[in-house]
Amino acid sequence: MLSTFIRRNKPKAEMTFLEHLDDLRISMLRVLGVFSVGMVAALIFYEETPALLNMPLEWAKHPETSPIGFLLGQSSEGLRAIPELKEFTFMGVWKVLMYAAFGVGIALASPVFLYETARFVGPALTEREKRVLVPFCFAALVLFLMGSTLAFFWLSPMSVQIWHHFASGLKMDVIWQASDYYGFVIMMCLLTGLTFQFPLALIVVMWLEIVRPRTLLRHWRGMLFGIMCLVALITPIAEPISLFVMTGVLFGFYLVAVAIGTGIVRRKRVARGDSADPEDDDLDDDDGPDDDDDPDGDSPRRPASSAAAPAASPAAPGRPKQLPPPAEGDLSSLD
Repeated sequence: MLSTFIRRNKPKAEMTFLEHLDDLRISMLRVLGVFSVGMVAALIFYEETPALLNMPLEWAKHPETSPIGFLLGQSSEGLRAIPELKEFTFMGVWKVLMYAAFGVGIALASPVFLYETARFVGPALTEREKRVLVPFCFAALVLFLMGSTLAFFWLSPMSVQIWHHFASGLKMDVIWQASDYYGFVIMMCLLTGLTFQFPLALIVVMWLEIVRPRTLLRHWRGMLFGIMCLVALITPIAEPISLFVMTGVLFGFYLVAVAIGTGIVRRKRVARGDSADPEDDDLDDDDGPDDDDDPDGDSPRRPASSAAAPAASPAAPGRPKQLPPPAEGDLSSLD
């Protein structure tokens, strides 16, 4: 069992359907195993993990200590005077530990998940597609880390500052509950990292030729509105600065994805002998069957019936010509 968990006994080309399912089960067990190791390690070193997750709160209180303090606003005296995080129930303490362990497990298991996905679908791809698979997985990991880093260093501290600003305006004393804060930081990082994967999803859709690159570019206004709505859902408070910056970053990713997808689609179509521009397919569908015979288009188009006349088979004996009905009182038809 352990040897099967570590390595495959057969190449994928020789596996049956049930063996493929078993291989998928083993891949899932590997990912869950690494995830479990990360969670156990976080629970063992439970004192160090919360210290890492407390950094966005400390940066919100003291922006001068943040690596990107120039992007954060000035903290108020009330925010700096907030005491340490508090928890009022035993289950809240357990939730804090589980949030920290979950974040560490996801961070360690995400590269293994990408590797197992590539290893499982690799045999179904061509050699050209296999060469693209490794950079694709690497780009997915880099984009996820970029989104999570942006949320950890900038979005989370800014959201804390804005929350406290509104609370101060409403004359409310905020008691920071540890479980709510840690859950907020973890979910913010995960959701932002997953959102940064959408350019790769666009490239896959264009590569499968489900949507044409020119169609995506033509509807850029709707895409911009959808990105803005998505950013407003991700950020807890859709304040203008983070909303515009995140929308600009994701819209830039969208334009880059369309450009990359255009090049990929062109190369794929040229390799299989089609026109490089997918829009030419619509023109070919509109042309008649006589366009190939007259590429210059100088001669008039002949009707289809006259063109098919020389190839017609000899006419069968026709029916006798019917005469008009006899006039009233004419008895010649009785002969």
